[in-house]
Formats: sequence, structure tokens, C-alpha cells
Amino acid sequence: MVTHLVGLLPATDRTTYECWAAARPRYEPGGGPLESIPLGSLTATTPRLALRWLRERTAAVADQLDTPHARPGRHWLNDAREHERALGSLAAGHAYRLTLHDDHTIYVITATPTRPKGNRW
Repeated sequence: MVTHLVGLLPATDRTTYECWAAARPRYEPGGGPLESIPLGSLTATTPRLALRWLRERTAAVADQLDTPHARPGRHWLNDAREHERALGSLAAGHAYRLTLHDDHTIYVITATPTRPKGNRW
């Protein structure tokens, strides 16, 4: 399953984009807390670089999934219209998130505009 999330942070010409990916087990054996496993991060300087990173991470995750579970990620990778929408959202200062999963793990791949240090909007 692929989903997106729109936030409310207006972008500026000095905005950066914190990109990260993580995996989290759906169920923790023994009922303990569900711990996330980092799958990489990047600070991008443009929405286009953030989208490139989202695509690279999505491809890497999809490559590790069985075909039925990889299908939504592969579809997203080939969806030019959704990429334009993601670019527009990031440029407007909104976060963008993809969520993929298999039977045991949830994968979250996110780009979030960040406020420049010292900028009080």
C-alpha cells in the first residue's frame, strides 16, 4: 500500500528537506515496544533532490519485497503524475510520505520540509 501525507510548513528559498526511511515490525514478539529500524536519511536542498531520494529508497525497499507486496511501490515509481504532485507538495512546504508493507513489516519513506535555522516565519 502506498500513502502520502501532507503537512503544513510553508517552503522558502532556504528550505531544506529532511528525508528518511525506516522499517518497523508489524508485531513485536513478546508484546514489547515496536522499534523502528533506520533505512537511510538525507538532507536535500531542493524538492527535486528530495523526490529523487524518495524514488531511490522506494526502489530499494521494493526490490526486497515479494512481488505482490512490491507492486504498489513499483506502481508509484512509474507514476509520473504522482511524482509531479509530490514535487508540488514539497515545493509548497508540505511533507510527503510513502508507506509500503508486507506481512511482517511496515516501511515508511518520507521527505519533510524543514525550517531554516534562525528563520521565524
